[in-house]
Amino acid sequence: MRIAPFLAALVLGAGPAPAEVSCGGPFPQFVADLKEEAVARGHAPDTVNRFFDSVRRDPDVIAADRKQGVFTMTFTDFARRLISGYRLKTGRAKAREHDGVFDRIERDFGISRGVLLAFWAFETDYGGYQGDYKTADALVTLAHDCRRPELFRPQIFAAIELFAQGGFDPATTTGAWAGEIGMVQMLPEDILAYGTDADGDGRVALKSSAPDALVSGAKMLQGLGWRPNEPWLQEVQVPATLDWSQTGRDAPRSGAEWADLGVRPRHGQIARDLPADLLLPQGRKGPAFLAYPNFDVYFEWNKSFVYVLTAGYFANRLEGAPVFDPGNPPPRLSDGQMKTLQRKLRARGYDVGGVDGILGAGTRAAVQDMQEKLGLPADAWPTRDLLNRL
Repeated sequence: MRIAPFLAALVLGAGPAPAEVSCGGPFPQFVADLKEEAVARGHAPDTVNRFFDSVRRDPDVIAADRKQGVFTMTFTDFARRLISGYRLKTGRAKAREHDGVFDRIERDFGISRGVLLAFWAFETDYGGYQGDYKTADALVTLAHDCRRPELFRPQIFAAIELFAQGGFDPATTTGAWAGEIGMVQMLPEDILAYGTDADGDGRVALKSSAPDALVSGAKMLQGLGWRPNEPWLQEVQVPATLDWSQTGRDAPRSGAEWADLGVRPRHGQIARDLPADLLLPQGRKGPAFLAYPNFDVYFEWNKSFVYVLTAGYFANRLEGAPVFDPGNPPPRLSDGQMKTLQRKLRARGYDVGGVDGILGAGTRAAVQDMQEKLGLPADAWPTRDLLNRL
């Protein structure tokens, strides 16, 4: 669940693994070391041997991990790609079909049905495609790879625990290439912590039971800090006179303060008593959103700004919000131009992460700071004008 199947590469990122996490080397020796650690953690040797008996390195998992072209898309393009008439129509039908489950989630967790419906849609098309990678192979392959072993190695031992409990078969359990399982894509550690038998059949069946998957997802959101019965995201209209340097993540004002500055909702009412960030995913001439505290929880599910913004917006659409106003923002820089911009920003001492052509949090912050220094509207949207001035 933390990582959508086609989006995991951005979540995992790039860079060296921490030295204390063992990875790489001959694969058989790596597996032997995992077995030794699993036994040291208290698992029976027979259980450990049976778990690893069918495990193999999967090169297709590594290939999937290296694909991240989708992350260069703008919010507008990404949202239009993910939000289809089919997903809207099906989401509303699923809301009716599982009305009792969503009523339970809203009562017990204070999480609106659109939130879970949006994740369900984006992760697996409402359970229609849950991935066909062998989960044990994927986890061990990615832990061995040294790209992000600190994320995947603990998941192996969680999967062994699920196997010991009878809820996981390493030879047959399948899911996304990054190791998530079920309709809302949960990693083994999360299944151990939040997996719930919501339909009362005596087992947690995240692949086949929508009630189990949805309630487990809600329980996880609660565990990640969801604030009951509060909004998460709201599309707004912004005045042209706004101080753009005060926009972006980690620059909250109360809803009342934003309203006093001329920010107006396109749907519903601004939550005046809650803190909110004003997000401009494509600058001051593009779409605009107020992001409330619950929006931060989305980043515990997935680290991609464009993904979580789209998921939050889609949750609103499923509950009756209008199609967002795309505005008329300047065109995005090409991949080559973005990489050139990142190099120039790095040369000026900014931490933009990797030179990858992706407008991530570090690059956005650097762009905004540089725009302010150059006397440009500091809306964090990189333009050709900014690139030329650098």
